[in-house]
Amino acid sequence: MPLISERFRGFLPVVVDIETGGFNAATDAVLEIAACIIAMDDFGRLKIADTISVDVAPFDGANIDPRALDFTGIDLDDPKREPLPEREALQRISQPVRKEVRATGCQRAILVGHNPAFDLGFLNAAIARTDFKRSPFHPFSSFDTATLGGLAFGQTVLARAAEAAGLDWDASAAHSAEYDATRTAELFCKIVNMWKLKGDA
Repeated sequence: MPLISERFRGFLPVVVDIETGGFNAATDAVLEIAACIIAMDDFGRLKIADTISVDVAPFDGANIDPRALDFTGIDLDDPKREPLPEREALQRISQPVRKEVRATGCQRAILVGHNPAFDLGFLNAAIARTDFKRSPFHPFSSFDTATLGGLAFGQTVLARAAEAAGLDWDASAAHSAEYDATRTAELFCKIVNMWKLKGDA
């Protein structure tokens, strides 16, 4: 049986999307985090195994640019929003990832993102700010679906790459962490599975 621990040199791919109050990881708030854990089926094909999403309370003194809220559509006063402090949010995301890393025999998780330097930068800033010791993610390595989308479909924008891959895209739902993480995960799985088919041909 194919093992995901053997596919990516001991790394478990976990797709992460983070919505924020701006572009500066040191000063701007983390507002949403979503993670899609990737699994491998008996035929060596990738699929989404689990999705975890959490609203995050801005840290004390965090900057929130109103233009970022306009872009994401996040309403900080929405009664449906149940934000956790950063440290608890990191724990909520990390616990099932650590469990899957152990279960699959992987060494650690690797962040998959669309332009992942942004998400990894905010993730690492939150980890440092909260002195969070048990992050399962590699601190600097990542997989980039913008690059993979450009390679596979000639498209680097997430919406266009997803559509080129034959995936549904709902513009009204985009820019929530859970939606973007899910579509990014579907795109990543599609491209890796296409490569496998090409290799098996």
